[in-house]
Amino acid sequence: MVSFFHVGIKKQIRNYFSSPLLWGISLLFFLPLLSGLYSGDKNEWLDIIRIKLPLLFLPLAFAGPFTFSKKEWEWLAIIFITLITAASIWSMVHYTTNISVINEGYLKAKSIITPLENDHVRFSWLISVTILMAGWLWIKRKKQDKIISWLLPVTAVWLIVFLHILAARTGILSFYITVLIAVLWRIVKRVKILQTITLATALIVLPVGAYFLLPTFHNRAQYFIYDLGYFSEAHYLQGSNDGVRIISIKAGWNIMNTHPVNGVGFGDVFTETKKWYAANYPQMAETDKIYPGSEWMMYGAACGWPGFLLLTGIMMIPFFVSLQNKLCWWMLNSTAAFSFLFDIGLEVQFGVFAYTFIVLWWWAWLKDEKM
Repeated sequence: MVSFFHVGIKKQIRNYFSSPLLWGISLLFFLPLLSGLYSGDKNEWLDIIRIKLPLLFLPLAFAGPFTFSKKEWEWLAIIFITLITAASIWSMVHYTTNISVINEGYLKAKSIITPLENDHVRFSWLISVTILMAGWLWIKRKKQDKIISWLLPVTAVWLIVFLHILAARTGILSFYITVLIAVLWRIVKRVKILQTITLATALIVLPVGAYFLLPTFHNRAQYFIYDLGYFSEAHYLQGSNDGVRIISIKAGWNIMNTHPVNGVGFGDVFTETKKWYAANYPQMAETDKIYPGSEWMMYGAACGWPGFLLLTGIMMIPFFVSLQNKLCWWMLNSTAAFSFLFDIGLEVQFGVFAYTFIVLWWWAWLKDEKM
C-alpha cells in the first residue's frame, strides 16, 4: 500500500492499465470476485477472495515508479538464492535425522519436511526458480566477480541434487522444462553445440542417475508406477495421491461442462465437487475429497468455459511481453503455467504470493536486462 502514497499515482494507474501483464494477473482476482454474485457459500467465497488479494495489489504496486539499479536487482536475487539455499539445508537436516523412516515414507506418498508449512509443491517450484536464477547470474557475473564465479555454480549443483532428493514432481519437472527450453533455444540459435549436447545429455543422465543413487527419488518413482494403474483409468484407491488428483480433475471437468456459461461460483466449487464424488465414488473417504486438482479446472468449475479460457489467455500473455531477456522469462513462465496444470497453486496463500511476486519481480528486472 505504501507504493500508492506519492504524487505520481495517476501515472501509476495509467501504467497498470497499459500493461496487459499487470491487469491480466489481476483478472485472476476479479473473476473469482464477480463469481460471488452467484456463489451460495459466502464464507467460503470470502476466504478465497482474501487469499487471492495479492493478485490485485501486487500488479498495482509494480506499476509504480520505483526503480532499482542493476546491482540492486542482482543483490535482491542473491538474497533470494541465499534464503532458498538455507531453507533447503534446513530441510536436509531434518532428512538426515531419520533417513530410513523418511525413505520408507516415499513409498506412501510422503516426503521430507519443508518450509512453507511443509508445502513441498510450492517449495520445490521455488527451488527450480532458484536454480534458473543462480545459473543466469553466474553467466552474467562470472567474469566480474571471482567469488560469484564458483559460489553460484556450487549452489546451483547443490539445489539440483536437493531437488532430486526432495523428489517433488512439480519442482523436478519444472527444472527439466527449463533445461529442455534451453536446449531447444540453443539448437535454434546454433549456440555452442558442445554445451547444447551436454544439456541434452543431462535430460537423460540426471533422472536415471537419481533413480539408482537417491533412495527418495527411487521410492517416489516406484510409488508413481504403483499408482499409475489406478489414476490412468481414474479408479479410486484410498490414499492414492495421483489417483485422487485425476478423479478430482474429472470432477472439475464435469462441473464445468454441466455449468458451461458461468460455472457454480468459487464459493460453491468444493460443495459441488463433493456432490459429484458422492454420486460417482460413494466409497471415497472424506480425507480424499479435495478441490479439483488443477487451476484450470478450478476456474472452469467456478466460472465455466469463460474462466477456463481466460486463465489460458492470462498464462499466454507473458510470452507476448516485450523483454530484453526472453529466454529466462519464457523459462520462468513455462514452469509457472505447468505448475497450475496439476495443482491449485492460486488457491493457497504461499502459491498466490510466490507466483505473483516472482513473475512481477522478473518482469521489472528483465525489462532492461540482456542475456
